[in-house]
Amino acid sequence: MLDNLQNVNVFTPDLTEIMLNISVSLLCGLIISFVYRFTHKSPGYSEGFVNSIVFLSLITTLVIMVIGNNLARAFGLVGAMSIIRFRTAIKDTMDIVYIFFSLTIGMASGVGYYKLSIAGTVFICLILLVFTKLNITGFRNEQYLLQFSINTGISSEKDFLSVFDSFFKHYKIINLKSLDDSGTKNYSFYVSFKRKISSSDFVTRLTELTGVSQVNLFFDEEKI
Repeated sequence: MLDNLQNVNVFTPDLTEIMLNISVSLLCGLIISFVYRFTHKSPGYSEGFVNSIVFLSLITTLVIMVIGNNLARAFGLVGAMSIIRFRTAIKDTMDIVYIFFSLTIGMASGVGYYKLSIAGTVFICLILLVFTKLNITGFRNEQYLLQFSINTGISSEKDFLSVFDSFFKHYKIINLKSLDDSGTKNYSFYVSFKRKISSSDFVTRLTELTGVSQVNLFFDEEKI
């Protein structure tokens, strides 16, 4: 019985089918990456991750074609992949969604389910775009990373918090570090501006506060 399982390999695509599988996977992967570019607005945006979505879909397609219907190959692949350690932290849960999205489309393309791949990609991407357009559950929240230093000996948290209330829709502290014995502290916040608020005006206003220095505002890994 074990020998029969090892010999099952009825999935033998020809060159035309192989190229078609890869082409469909590439098309769907590009669509997914474009939607990711449009919907992802948090500070953790990475150009490398956008490119990896496309290649992940392509590689998954190749893996599925290599496995075919051979059970032994499937177990062998599981054993080979188990020795790989991925240490890159995923900061945004939506990134995990896109990873599984790309993997699933690659699997469907690899077995020749072209209609499922294309229809699934289009339908799910449309849902993502609708969520973005309607701002459902806070989707497409334009977050900035704010970093600044303040001398607490000559200023207090109430001073900059009053500025925050004037400019930000909401804010969340992510790091607080004491730099020296003089009372200087380094703050890091995730912030979202109110509508029609200029980030440049905020930076100017915060810098004018007594004791505040080294004000940096980041968006999509670019300093403002």
